Amino acid sequence: MALKAVLFDMDGVIVDSEPLHRKAFHRVFEDLNIHVPQEMYYSFSGAATRHIAERLTDLFALRVSPEWIMEAKRKYFRELFYNDTEFDLLPGVRELIGHYHKQGIRLVVASSATRNTIAMVFDRFGLDPYFTARISGADLKASKPDPEIFIRAAELAGEPRENCMVIEDATNGILAAHRAGIFCAAFKSPHTHLQDYTLANLVVSDYRELWVDNINVYFR
Repeated sequence: MALKAVLFDMDGVIVDSEPLHRKAFHRVFEDLNIHVPQEMYYSFSGAATRHIAERLTDLFALRVSPEWIMEAKRKYFRELFYNDTEFDLLPGVRELIGHYHKQGIRLVVASSATRNTIAMVFDRFGLDPYFTARISGADLKASKPDPEIFIRAAELAGEPRENCMVIEDATNGILAAHRAGIFCAAFKSPHTHLQDYTLANLVVSDYRELWVDNINVYFR
């Protein structure tokens, strides 16, 4: 057994786009005149926008469709994506991605974000040369914590699951990795709130802890 592939979540792991998503969602909440408690909002972390929209429609008996919520949220997010000057890669992640790439480790993004949002991030920060593939949970039938996204990501990497590692920051993603039977490193950043790391195999707060020399001990 050896580390051959790393499956990256995106939001909260590669970029700190959660503040943009939060601002966009809260503008939608204002449009709908609904109050979403903080604990409820954080419980949606790691889930696809469609799943969140469907939950909101049910919970608040909304007269608008999930598709209306999704479109409104995407419009606000796109505006923020290109205009929020604080939006950037998380500290240390570019170095980590480059390090893995030089070591010949295959990299796949497995994110609940839409394909369009993933493409926007890849284009803005020039990530294409480093990644073998990218997969959007928005295209799958089941959202995290269902394990399908990571099972498929391992297949795209062309490696058995025992040779893969997931990097996640959210409860739903950690549970999805656990259910997929894949080693999971939880990244605990200052931007992460009210998430459960119990099922993670490893919890780190600095990406230097995930460099190959430090992580290989878990893959022997």
